[in-house]
Amino acid sequence: MIAFVSGQVAAAGPDGAVIDVHGVGFSVQCTPATLAGLRVGDQARVPTSLVVREDSLTLFGFADDDERAVFELLQTASGVGPRLALAMLAVHTPNALRQAVAAEDLTALTKVPGIGKKGAQRIVLELKDRLGGPTGDGAADVRAPARGEAWRAQVQAGLINLGWSARDADAAVDAVAADLAADGAEAPPVAALLKAALRKLSR
Repeated sequence: MIAFVSGQVAAAGPDGAVIDVHGVGFSVQCTPATLAGLRVGDQARVPTSLVVREDSLTLFGFADDDERAVFELLQTASGVGPRLALAMLAVHTPNALRQAVAAEDLTALTKVPGIGKKGAQRIVLELKDRLGGPTGDGAADVRAPARGEAWRAQVQAGLINLGWSARDADAAVDAVAADLAADGAEAPPVAALLKAALRKLSR
């Protein structure tokens, strides 16, 4: 298993990054929380989880070790694969997921695209004793989005990749754009805009 990668951020997009580790570029699929902390050209240490399939090796990256641990625990539930686990962490922080499972909050769980009521019930049943309770706040503030149109297609693509419909993605992008017009601050990275859009969809 590759526990982490450490090196210079060579590239960053709406759903992943490339970390240059001594001349080897590792492509890492990331949560918005991870991407929000990565800047091209900066040094980074990204906790990772390697998912092995017959036809692929996919490296998933996280903001911290706790997020990675929750990602791996989520996949022990029936019907939860790495993509759905990543989507769950894109919508909820690790502690929000712990709280939702502990409180049997099906409404919170069904906010994740791909999880219906039955799926949420199964996740609660199978993970309640494994995830444990919240370990602190765990929620990160998102900087207010700013003016700019180049980010729209990237954010929309990121939302669709996470399982939202094109219609929902458009609505979220429009909502973030409305905030931009009202705020007028310097534009944040696409990853922060994507996370802001996810919060719109999770309300």
